Amino acid sequence: MKKLLFEQLNKSFKSVIPIVLIVLIISVLNVDSNLPNLLPSFIFGALLLVIGMTFFDIGADISMIEIGSRMGNHLTRKRNIALILFLSFIIGYIITVAEPDLNVLATQIPSVDSNLFINVVGIGVGLFLLFATLRMLLHLSFPVILAIFCTIAFILAIFAPSEFMPLAFDAGGVTTGPLSVPFIVALGAGLSYSRHDKNKKDDSFGIISFCSIGPVIIVLILGIIYNAKSSYNPYVIPTYDTITSVIEVYLTNIPKYFKEVSLSLLPITILFLIYNLIFLKVKKKTLRRIIFGLIYTLLGLTLFLTGINVGFMPMGYSVGKVLSSNGIILVFVSTLLGYFIVTSEPAVDVLTEQIEQITNGNIKKKILDVALSIAVAIATGLSLVRLLTGISIWYFLLPGYLFAILMMPFVPKVFTSIAFDSGGVASGTMTATFILPIAIGACEALGGNVLTDAFGVIAMVATIPLITVQAVGLIYKIKTKITYNDTKYNEEIIDY
Repeated sequence: MKKLLFEQLNKSFKSVIPIVLIVLIISVLNVDSNLPNLLPSFIFGALLLVIGMTFFDIGADISMIEIGSRMGNHLTRKRNIALILFLSFIIGYIITVAEPDLNVLATQIPSVDSNLFINVVGIGVGLFLLFATLRMLLHLSFPVILAIFCTIAFILAIFAPSEFMPLAFDAGGVTTGPLSVPFIVALGAGLSYSRHDKNKKDDSFGIISFCSIGPVIIVLILGIIYNAKSSYNPYVIPTYDTITSVIEVYLTNIPKYFKEVSLSLLPITILFLIYNLIFLKVKKKTLRRIIFGLIYTLLGLTLFLTGINVGFMPMGYSVGKVLSSNGIILVFVSTLLGYFIVTSEPAVDVLTEQIEQITNGNIKKKILDVALSIAVAIATGLSLVRLLTGISIWYFLLPGYLFAILMMPFVPKVFTSIAFDSGGVASGTMTATFILPIAIGACEALGGNVLTDAFGVIAMVATIPLITVQAVGLIYKIKTKITYNDTKYNEEIIDY
């Protein structure tokens, strides 16, 4: 255990240090700004990020993934379709309403009650998780069903208020966060693993993508019904007189996020304990291991959320304001941060490791990490270009989704599923609380419309991976054809 702890600590440190160095350089070059004042809080936040990611990765592996895979396997063996669909809905609902990022997003829509918004989105994700499960059980085509839902989303966007559209597409990113991803991915793998048909590999992934497009559709419908106009409350940058004041702020916020994460984990824990008592009946040793894993997850996510919200969010906002005077540098720095920031997303690490394990190493974690880093770098760069030019998000999202859908017939099916899962996972907490504040800070400094120009960053980050990961699959397919040029190519070559 000690060896695993140090390995995870080293990995977390390596993923965070490039971001810290970039911010340090910017702060040194802008000593007349408020960046140096925020540095102690930012450094302390980075330290909590490293520790939090370490505990979360270990905890998610031995608890959330274990729970999801065991429940998925059992549900498939039971072959009780009504039970499977009912639990899919319940799981989707309770995990979504528990996501901390969703509560933050809900405050941006004053014309819709926050509790109503959260519960409606939770119901939406529950329904779409049910649809995803039903698709797997009926062996329906993933590309066709997903293309239909994407088309519905863009048709609804035509009728929704213009200021509401970016927020709706951002909702698809925040609902697939660090709590939901490990559990849902493992659940999907468990549901497909027990099948013995040749297409089970194609259904191991893709379930997250339904949980991402679902909130977009539900939030757009809400916007149309309520004629909702989203709003934005200007961010107040904190100032610190001493190191003691920095520590006091963190000590005040840690209990707050501990409570949030505890309430988020509680429904999942209760659901598992009841399900275990009735059906699974795992050994006491395994049960203790899962409970310890949940404790690790609780501590890790608490430290992570405290560090990112208290230390990174104010710094991101201030960096955006400081760099707004030079558009080229702003875009360059945002692109660079986008490249490194995706490896700091806890849910991304969980997904890519799961993909490598489930595919028996045929789809390498390192390759997916690079593909996602490039995707997020492009997305953040384009987001800042859009902010500077005022171009509508329509001109980015519509072509992006259209191109991704058109690529589907030419890419191995498993890569298509992974690509759409990756989009939802890459647009996670780090993007929402660091990259988005950079865009908001720059937009405010330039006098732009925060709702139409800054919001939508999360949506952009969710879109580009759909293309880059499928491009990896296309390259893989071409290389495989060349390698096996003496035999008839078929996708079973990449079977696992």
